[in-house]
Amino acid sequence: QVQLVESGGGLVQPGGSLRLSCAASGSAVRFISMGWYRQAPGKERDLVASITSDDRTKYADSVKGRFTISRDNAKNTMYLQMNSLKPEDTALYYCNRWPFALNWGQGTQVTVSS
Repeated sequence: QVQLVESGGGLVQPGGSLRLSCAASGSAVRFISMGWYRQAPGKERDLVASITSDDRTKYADSVKGRFTISRDNAKNTMYLQMNSLKPEDTALYYCNRWPFALNWGQGTQVTVSS
């Protein structure tokens, strides 16, 4: 049973950057495939990016070239580096197992606005 806590969200200007962190406990992230998800108001929760235990990554078309998913096994933490942020990226961001998510945490809010 892995416990995941998201952090790093905030208010940023369009074109800005932000790095989200997902701290894990109860399980080593290197042993599981994980993903970043987001849910905007009135929208379904969608997968943004995923990373497998052998470091294969995938991205939603909407964030390709702008977002980078990674993990630091020593810190047992997963990251999402977000660059060239757009207002459309505004959402509550979650981390979880992928492709089959378990319990959802509180997420971290990302708001892109001028």
